[in-house]
Amino acid sequence: MIAAIEKLSWYVSRSSGLVAWMLATAAVVWGLTLSSRIVKRRGVPAWLLGLHRYLGTLTLVFTAVHLGAIAADNWVHFGWADTFVPFASSWRPWAVAWGIVTFWLLVAVEVSSWLMRRIPRRAWHTIHLASLLLFASATVHLFTAGADAGNTVVQFGAVSGITLVIALITVRLANRPAATASSERPQRLPVQSSA
Repeated sequence: MIAAIEKLSWYVSRSSGLVAWMLATAAVVWGLTLSSRIVKRRGVPAWLLGLHRYLGTLTLVFTAVHLGAIAADNWVHFGWADTFVPFASSWRPWAVAWGIVTFWLLVAVEVSSWLMRRIPRRAWHTIHLASLLLFASATVHLFTAGADAGNTVVQFGAVSGITLVIALITVRLANRPAATASSERPQRLPVQSSA
């Protein structure tokens, strides 16, 4: 019992990290589904967008729990710099750096989502596209720093999530509106004589 209590922060760190990855994957999948015309834009209930925002916020909450549990763990001894500055950690610096980059991308995407109506749409969209980088860096962090990377269930879940995200990105790109003729320079039509 005492050994389990001593390792509690380690177990909380592992589990909250996995849950944060799953929530990030769900948020990306849901966002791509909403933006790829799989769901018709007209008549989309507000709760569908609300669910996407909720998944993103939950991702941030579980990431905070993950970071707090890592800081509380007595085995690795992470300080503030190790937790928030890439390559400051002496324990698996590359693997930890991927996680730190993921955290800062998550903060940027979430803050831009909360301020969506107060910032220019183009800026919001550019920042929001970073969620794809966030998903990729979180997946790299999962497999390079995660203690459960060798678990078959985790591997299956990751491959399924990656496949779904790639498929939805493909659908999204295939459904992009083509450049309209009005955006191109108009060509002059030959003048015909009326003779």
